[in-house]
Amino acid sequence: MTQTETPSRGSVTSEGLATRAPCGRSGVCFFIQLYSKVFKKVVNMASDDITQLADSLSKTHVGDGELSFKGLGLKLDNAESVRELVTKIEQYQGLRALRLGGNTVGVEAAKAIAKALCSKDQLQRCYWSDMFTGRLRSEIPTALMSLSGALMSAGARLTELDLSDNAFGPDGVKGIEQLMKSASCHTLRELRLNNCGMGIGGGKILAEALIESHKKSTALGSPLRLKVFFAGRNRLENEGASALAKAFQLMGTLEEIHMPQNGINYAGVIALASAIRQNPNLQVLNFNDNTFTKRGTLAMAQALRLLRNVQVINFGDCLVRSEGAIALAAVLREGLPILRELNLSFGEITGGAALVVAQAAMDKPHMEKVNLNGNCLGEDSCEVLREVMDNMDKGDMLASLSEDEGEPDDEEDEDSANGDSDASDECYETDECEEIVKENGKTGGGSPKKPQKQAEIQTFLRSPTAEKLSHMKMNLQEQVNAAEPNQAADIFLKIGSLYSEDTEAKLAVFEMIDEVLKKVLSASALQSYCFLTSLLVLMGVLKGERKVKKMSLVPGQLLCLEHAVQQEYFSQDHVSLLHTLLSRNGDALKSCSAARERLCSALEKKWHKFR
Repeated sequence: MTQTETPSRGSVTSEGLATRAPCGRSGVCFFIQLYSKVFKKVVNMASDDITQLADSLSKTHVGDGELSFKGLGLKLDNAESVRELVTKIEQYQGLRALRLGGNTVGVEAAKAIAKALCSKDQLQRCYWSDMFTGRLRSEIPTALMSLSGALMSAGARLTELDLSDNAFGPDGVKGIEQLMKSASCHTLRELRLNNCGMGIGGGKILAEALIESHKKSTALGSPLRLKVFFAGRNRLENEGASALAKAFQLMGTLEEIHMPQNGINYAGVIALASAIRQNPNLQVLNFNDNTFTKRGTLAMAQALRLLRNVQVINFGDCLVRSEGAIALAAVLREGLPILRELNLSFGEITGGAALVVAQAAMDKPHMEKVNLNGNCLGEDSCEVLREVMDNMDKGDMLASLSEDEGEPDDEEDEDSANGDSDASDECYETDECEEIVKENGKTGGGSPKKPQKQAEIQTFLRSPTAEKLSHMKMNLQEQVNAAEPNQAADIFLKIGSLYSEDTEAKLAVFEMIDEVLKKVLSASALQSYCFLTSLLVLMGVLKGERKVKKMSLVPGQLLCLEHAVQQEYFSQDHVSLLHTLLSRNGDALKSCSAARERLCSALEKKWHKFR
C-alpha cells in the first residue's frame, strides 16, 4: 500500500499486523490471529506497567515507624492502581510517619488510601507535599477530605503535617479545615503549607481553624503548641497575613515562621510584628521578598527588641531601606544575643547605613553570616565595608557583594521615595511611625501633651527666636519626647539655628541643646538611633524614605552638634553612628564647610578615645 492509498476495511495499521483482511474461512483464521496478537500486546503492556509499579514499590523505604513512597512518580488514579501501596500501609504495624510526596493521587486512589489509614491510630507525621501534580483543582479538596476524615476516624494525633507544593488554592484549605480544627491536630508541632496558592481567603480559613483548634485544645487542658509554620509563596497579602497574625498571637509558642513571597506590605508586617512579640521562643524569622518599608521595619525592630532566642533573620528583598536598616542595627546593639544570620539583601540600603549594620553585627558573639548584597552601596562603600570587616578578622562573615546596585543618583532616590511607597507613607509617617517607636505609649519619657503648650512649640518651630526660646524653655523640656524622633530632630535644628557667638546667647542655646539631647539619647538604642537618623535626614546627610523638605543649614546647627558630641550623654554607639554616616556623605554639609570640619574633628577625637 502506498502512502497515498487509504487502508481498506478491516485494515490494521499497527506495526507487525496485516493491512488487508482476507475473506472466508481464512478470514476467520486471520481475525483469530489478529486478536491474539492484540491481546498479547495489551497483556504485555499491562504486565510492563505492573512490573514498573512493583519495581517502584520495591524502592519503598521502611523503618523507624516510617513508610515512604516519596518521589516514585506513581500515577495513582483508582483503587486498583494503589492496591499494593494500600497493602503495605495496612500491613505496617505501628505506622508513625507516611511519605506520599512526589506521586500524583486521584480522588478514588485517595479514598482507597484513606480506608487503609482508618486503623492507623499511631500515625503522627504526614509528609504529603507535591502529590496532586496534573490533577484538577476541583479534585484536590475531595481527596484531602477523604484523607483528613481517615486521620480523624483513626484517632491519630499528628505532630507534623506537610502539604507544600500542592497548589490547591483556598478550596484546598477547606479540604483540611475540619482536620485542623479536630483533636487530631491539637498536638500539631509543625505545619508546612509552602506554595499552595492559598490566597487571602485560604489564609483566613486556616487562621480561623488554628484559632478554633487552640480554643478547643485549651478547653481540654492541653493547648495547641505549634512551633514551626511555613506558608511561603501563597499570595496571602495583608489580609491573610493579619488573620494568621491573630492565630500566632493567641498560640504564643512559635519557634520558626517562614512566610516569604506573599505580597505583604507594611500593614500586614505591623500585624505580624505585634504577634511576634507574644512568641518569646522564636528562633527563625523568614519574611523574604515582602515589602516592609520604614513603617514595617520599625515595627519589626520594636518587636525584636523583646526576643532573646532569635538566631536567623531573613528580611532580604523586603525594602527595609536605610532608615529601617539603622533601626535594626540599634536592635543588634541592645538585643538579639544569639543571632547567627542576618539577611538584609536587596533592600535599597545605602553605603553608610550598611556599614552601621555591619559594625553592629560584628559585635555579636555568635554571628556567622551578614548578607548585604544587592543594595545601593556603590563600589567605594563595598570596598570600605570589606576592609572594615577584614580588619576585625570578620571578613568571612560578609556574604558576597557581587550584585550591588551601585549608589543611587538623586533622581533615582526621588523616584523611589515617591513611587515605591504607598501614598499614605508620605503623609502620615510622623504620626504612625512615631506611634510604633512609642511601644504603645509605654516608653519615651515625655509628659502628656497639653494643647496650649503644644501650640507654643509649633509656633516656635515655625518661627524660632531667642525670645520665644527663653519664654518656653520649660515647655520644651517637658514636651520633647524620645518616642517622637522627627519632632525632636526638628526642635534640635531650630534651637541650633539661634546659635550666636555672643557668650550669653551661646550658653543659653547649649543649655537647651543639652536638655533636649539628654532626654532623647538616654532612651532605648532604637529610639535614640531613630532620633539621629531623623536628624541626618533633615540635614540631607541620609536619604529618607519619604520626600522631606530639606532644611537650609546654618553653621550654628553643626556647632551645636559639635558641642553635644563632646558631652558624656553622647555615647560610643551614638558617636559611631554619626561618625560612620558623616564620613560617607559629608558633602551634604559643604555649605557649612568650616563648621563641618569642626564637627568631624570632634567626632574623630571622641571616636579614637572610645577605641
